[in-house]
Amino acid sequence: MYRLSSEQQKIVDRAKEISEKFIGPRAAQVDKDGTYPMESMKALAQEGFWGLNIASEFGGMGQGMRVMCAVLDEIAQKCASTAMCYKMHLCGTTAYNAAVNKPVDVLRAAAKGKHLTTLAWSEFGSRGHFWVPISQEQRRNGKIILNASKSMITTANDADSYVVTTRWSEAKTPVDNMLYMVLKKDQGISVPGNWDGLGMRGNDSAPLTFRDVTIGEDRALCEPGKGLDMMLYVVLPVFALGNAAISIGIAEAAVKATHFHITNGKFQHLNQRLADIPLERARLAQIRIETDRARAHLAAALDTVENPGPTTVLMVLESKAAAAETAIRVTDIALLASGGRGFSRNLSGNLGVERNFRDARAAQVMGPSSDMIHELIGRALCGMELFS
Repeated sequence: MYRLSSEQQKIVDRAKEISEKFIGPRAAQVDKDGTYPMESMKALAQEGFWGLNIASEFGGMGQGMRVMCAVLDEIAQKCASTAMCYKMHLCGTTAYNAAVNKPVDVLRAAAKGKHLTTLAWSEFGSRGHFWVPISQEQRRNGKIILNASKSMITTANDADSYVVTTRWSEAKTPVDNMLYMVLKKDQGISVPGNWDGLGMRGNDSAPLTFRDVTIGEDRALCEPGKGLDMMLYVVLPVFALGNAAISIGIAEAAVKATHFHITNGKFQHLNQRLADIPLERARLAQIRIETDRARAHLAAALDTVENPGPTTVLMVLESKAAAAETAIRVTDIALLASGGRGFSRNLSGNLGVERNFRDARAAQVMGPSSDMIHELIGRALCGMELFS
């Protein structure tokens, strides 16, 4: 459904090989321990995938969102935590690619698998309204001073840099924002907490505190006061479409696990497979249809991004909510179809459905949440301003 060229398909096929060989075998342990999937991320780095969407002039693969979504889909089928950490890195490199002060050295390092980045947008004071930071920069002697309390930042401990939002010093409205690159080595950064979530337990999501973090004006990624434009029109498509691809990958994993279970499981006393039960076949068909429909919706959203029009922003937002809701429905049905074996995480030959079930729920609450997306789409349909 992603309609890739032969060269693009080779990249996705390589991502699939890495996922099967290195990422999948570690997924259950990452989930059990709630540990950051560093070895899985390193496997992607070593093959150049940290530079997937970095321009070729900086050593990257120079790929767009269509390939990105197909790659994330494959990774998420094996480990949603790894896919989420990787997607946030791609969001960061997207901002660096488009920056007014392009951090060339960082882009080159990321393309070589030597620099990992992420977004630091959400704040405790504005919660899921990521476009309205409560913090406000100060300017002193040609320097930028940042003080902020960021919430739920993926890869908080392991990133080498953060794409940080704050209100512009001369802001006239709550959405006159700035985006900056902040390096992990900058003084004044702390991580006051650890992630212990229901699902995607390896994504290292934690609060970040910035106390008098002082950086140069050359760290600005956008024109003065124009952070919202970069957030909405440059980074949000990568974030939302990438999220959709991950949700679809989770759903696909649940479909494959269900298929394996009902075609291999037997009632030995009846000499019947589980697949001989009409209800089990119907459940499998239902989740196949649901997953295919979500992937088709994502492909349509990708089309609108490549050929922008008045519905592009809405389609991008829709893709995240639609895929998240699909993953929840699919994993719920998959858990019913796989019974006790799917419910347990302790049995040998674990299906992974229980983990899929929990991981699927993360996208629904990750800002912008599905509820917030419904509100934004409703406002747009009623002719109201989306972000204010």
